[in-house]
Amino acid sequence: MRLLFSFLLTTSAIAQVGPNYVRPETVTPPNYKSAVQWREARPLDSLPKGAWWRVYGDAKLNDLMERATAHNQTLKAAVARFDMARAGTGIARAAFFPTADVNSAFTTQRTSPNMPSAFPLHGLHYVGPSYNVPLDFSWELDLWGKIRRQAESARADASAAASVMQNVLLGMQADVASNYFRIRALDGELQTVKEAVGWRMQALDIARARVKAGAGSELEQAQAETEVATAEAEVSALQNQRDQLENGIALITGTNPSAFRFGGNSSLLPTPPRIPTGIPTDLLERRPDVAATERTLASTTAQIGVTKANFFPSIKLTGRAGYLSGDVDKLFEASSLNWNIGPSISVPLFAGGKNRAFMERARAAHDEALANYRQAILASFNDVENALAALRNLATQTEAQHRARGSAQEAAKIAHARYEAGTSPYLDVIEANRSLLLTERACATLAGQRLIASVSLVKALGGGWDQSLPVTVPVTEPDPEALGSTAVKKGFFTKVKGWFKR
Repeated sequence: MRLLFSFLLTTSAIAQVGPNYVRPETVTPPNYKSAVQWREARPLDSLPKGAWWRVYGDAKLNDLMERATAHNQTLKAAVARFDMARAGTGIARAAFFPTADVNSAFTTQRTSPNMPSAFPLHGLHYVGPSYNVPLDFSWELDLWGKIRRQAESARADASAAASVMQNVLLGMQADVASNYFRIRALDGELQTVKEAVGWRMQALDIARARVKAGAGSELEQAQAETEVATAEAEVSALQNQRDQLENGIALITGTNPSAFRFGGNSSLLPTPPRIPTGIPTDLLERRPDVAATERTLASTTAQIGVTKANFFPSIKLTGRAGYLSGDVDKLFEASSLNWNIGPSISVPLFAGGKNRAFMERARAAHDEALANYRQAILASFNDVENALAALRNLATQTEAQHRARGSAQEAAKIAHARYEAGTSPYLDVIEANRSLLLTERACATLAGQRLIASVSLVKALGGGWDQSLPVTVPVTEPDPEALGSTAVKKGFFTKVKGWFKR
């Protein structure tokens, strides 16, 4: 018996069916196509690399990020899923240990006089109470590594949930920054268009005065009125876009849009900061979505071993000990003691193909996770290249647009001078002013697009650039109705009451 028991324990410590996880080989390019002007060894070392948005030096943006992190409901849901996954590792780990339960039973019974017996009962039977207080014991030996594979899978699932949580956090932060810079760009456009309304009103007043004096035509007055109305309509259209973006930020920050508002800021937008791209292989460690798919692949690999263990026998050590009596006064006497102990062996003989189907499903899940991992890597490089290309092309476009704005300003001055001198029609003034307005609005839009592209690059790189920072759970504002976490530890009886309430 001792030899058998030693053999079982030794087998349990060594045997482990199923494949061990090895990260798939990935071919990565040596450099990004557009990374030359964006590579920098030690950028902005004085700033915290995790709080990447601080590189923009905008206090309002910093405040919005803090509010979004504390109150965003999608992020809270991701944190709760991570908590569930961590609890799942505890459930899987508990399978390594034996279980013991007290299952007391107090019944009134009548035995059958015809039940099987080693001696004739001759109609004898028992009618009366039965008091049974046993302690049940059970422990499954992990002979083939099934429990270890389950724990391995649960740990990988928890790591994947942590990466998904970080990905939700990064996406939320990028949305806040992008919407904020869109609003800032719209504020610049609004300022430009409102100024255009002002000087178009002045032009309208001049046209009306010229008509009254007999020096102008009603056509010029009608054209000036059209220009004023068109500019006023553009103000309303831009304000509508701004209101929607402001409501979007309210949603991200977990605030009722009716109670959320922040003032406009028409000051010039800053030049996008220089952001280090590192080397392409960094993406495999920085990007939380890539990490999540890789951990999911590890989990599905472990599940193959779990399903494969179903083809082998399983052994449980079971036992029961307790007191059994028909008289409550004698229940805990030594003579009422009864017990049994021994192994329970289950050998799979026929399951109608169920175990093989489980195995095939596990392998298919592994192949799906592998494809998702490969696709996540390709998507990460695609995102970085797109962001780098956008930054490069927008910089060139901005330079050209600034030249166009300078030319439009000069053309507007010439058109006004010629109109006042009577050598050009008012239509030339209208066209010159329209061109100037379009170029000024385009400059404001491009400034916002460049900042948004830099945010996209940060998101594509996985957020920040310090890979030594540990994964942390975001500090969110607790919901008073939430049951998953409490700030104050409760006593045992308080917890029991809480179980009944839930």
